[in-house]
Amino acid sequence: MTRRIRTGFWLTAGALTALATWLSTDAWSYQSGAVNKGATVHGSVTVTGTVPAPKEFELQRYPDHEFCSELSDDRGYRRLREVTFRPDGGLKDVVVAIEGVEHGKPFPFTDAKVEADLCRFLPFVTVINDTRQVTVVNRDPVPHDIQGLATDQTGSDMVFYRPSIEANGTTDLVQLAKGQHVFTMHCSLHPYMQNWGYAVDNPYYAVTDATGAFSIEELPPGTYRLKAWHPILGTQERELTVAPNESVALDLSFQANF
Repeated sequence: MTRRIRTGFWLTAGALTALATWLSTDAWSYQSGAVNKGATVHGSVTVTGTVPAPKEFELQRYPDHEFCSELSDDRGYRRLREVTFRPDGGLKDVVVAIEGVEHGKPFPFTDAKVEADLCRFLPFVTVINDTRQVTVVNRDPVPHDIQGLATDQTGSDMVFYRPSIEANGTTDLVQLAKGQHVFTMHCSLHPYMQNWGYAVDNPYYAVTDATGAFSIEELPPGTYRLKAWHPILGTQERELTVAPNESVALDLSFQANF
């Protein structure tokens, strides 16, 4: 049996400050085990409305412009596209996470990796475990100076890491503060380099692909909180109840207003 659920969310640029939330410091730990009659949650995420235009950066104003210009347009600018979507509205880089799962399938999470490649941070959105580290690897022959920002409980941005990643092959580690969900990194030398990270505490999550599709399998029957998060368009939440062996199809929609 498949249920299809459609939901929407209205967001303005002013809601960006609501991106970061905190986990309880004494939250329970996820337990791995066998899943009987697990459910599947799948669907797509779209965006409608006026999305932000790509940001443009004149390369001559920043260091290493000759190397970084390998990805420039014919006017000498680099473009940073923060919202990637298809003509049909399919939205890429949305983290869909199911919260409140106390036990379920194995959670073989490893440290996440972000690569500096042609003066880009890849991938644009990284999913990490709240207790893990992020490894930043520089594939470029030029240095990058990373600023890591997270939002604390007062809504203020704080710099929690600022290494200098030097020549090709250098690796550094970023430790996310306990309980933090969201962080962002950018390079102070090359401001068009940007990456976002989202912390999860169980294996029931997915990141939408280029078509906006996602799928989460082997979810134990029960009632949970489903969260869909995009670094620019914000976050939306809904209650989700799944029955044994059920397949639930979700159509999630962000409506931007920039």
